[in-house]
Amino acid sequence: MRDLLPESATSTRASGLIERFRSIMETRTGIKLPASKALMIESRFRRRMTEGGYRSLEEYLEFLLDQGGLAREMPEIIDALTTNKTDFFREAAHYRYLIQRIVPEKLAKSRTPVRFRLWSAAASTGAEAWSAAILLADAARKEPRLSWAIYGTDISGRVIAIARRAIYPDAELAPVPPELARDYLMSGKGPRGETLGRIVPEVRAHVRFETMNLMDRPYPVEHDLDVVMLRNVLIYFEPEVQARVTAECSRHLKTGGYLIVGHSESMTVGHPNLVQVAPGIFRKEDAL
Repeated sequence: MRDLLPESATSTRASGLIERFRSIMETRTGIKLPASKALMIESRFRRRMTEGGYRSLEEYLEFLLDQGGLAREMPEIIDALTTNKTDFFREAAHYRYLIQRIVPEKLAKSRTPVRFRLWSAAASTGAEAWSAAILLADAARKEPRLSWAIYGTDISGRVIAIARRAIYPDAELAPVPPELARDYLMSGKGPRGETLGRIVPEVRAHVRFETMNLMDRPYPVEHDLDVVMLRNVLIYFEPEVQARVTAECSRHLKTGGYLIVGHSESMTVGHPNLVQVAPGIFRKEDAL
């Protein structure tokens, strides 16, 4: 295949197509695609272009934008453009706060059975949701009054399928503390003899994953949640989109519930009802 954007990238036609594509994707997904990312777009689309026989990025964008191909290709485009970097127990301080502060606070408020609900709003391949699930399962084993449920969502159907299977290479599960891995992970071999781990059935029964676009409101998610984890996704949005998504997620929290964002995202949260209580952790207070 010849170079996809050697001369055409500077042509008026190609530039116009790229700008239209960037605008549509930001509107539909919230993903920022600066003009400087043309080569990144090209590299992410290379497989799809090869499969379809498109000789250049310009030709592929014409198919998407002028020949009705965008609707059919959208799931593949989203998978190509989204970054799915995630790890078990990433930013571990958030999980410590969850299990040492948030859950005990909830239990202390009642002598009767307690239902705890958490939403992982940008779940990717599921490491965040499963990390929280392991901790909540362990807490419930120690405190029978605690029942819990986790809902995970992501715009990418491909990563949601991985999250639902709950099977991961042994190396990806290395951050799980050994005492928790012993009780909440099963071990087995993959088709190439590699060691794999899977979340145990009694934990999987409490967790549900669905595809969802944070740009599509209202969100099909319960209200009065205890925790919303919205980590390491706001950085990909423009400020006005950050504010809109944060406000919508806040509406799904109960008063006294917690919004958790990435450590580098604290400055993106400016909602008046959200008060920062720890790095990346905000508590929802009553409206003034």
